[in-house]
Amino acid sequence: MNVLQITFLAVLACGGIAIAYTLLAKPTTGNAFLAAMLSAGLGAFTAVQIAQEGVMMFFINHTHNLTGLQVWWDLVMCVVIGLFLIAQRARAAGMNLAPWFLFVGATASIGLLATCARLFWLESRTSTLAGTSAV
Repeated sequence: MNVLQITFLAVLACGGIAIAYTLLAKPTTGNAFLAAMLSAGLGAFTAVQIAQEGVMMFFINHTHNLTGLQVWWDLVMCVVIGLFLIAQRARAAGMNLAPWFLFVGATASIGLLATCARLFWLESRTSTLAGTSAV
């Protein structure tokens, strides 16, 4: 197996663990640090890809065949669904959605993870402040 195949399997395994954790542990809050680290990691991986293959490879990869196009549509739909699902919470937490949504539009999952990290941080700060004011 080459590095790309190993990376694919590692991401698949980590995704499976994350899904199992979400189903079994039923967390009620997001982890801002984890979302930020995932955003940073994916951003770093993307920077390496751009350095090695160039920005045009994104276009070539997603327009080369039907599989690439399907992956593109899947990515777009998942990002839009993610934005739709967090928009109300983000507004309630006081986030200005326009710059965050532009960031997501330019970077897809990197921006979505960063947006979630900010949202989770704001929510945890609000709940901490609410908890201390109740004492």
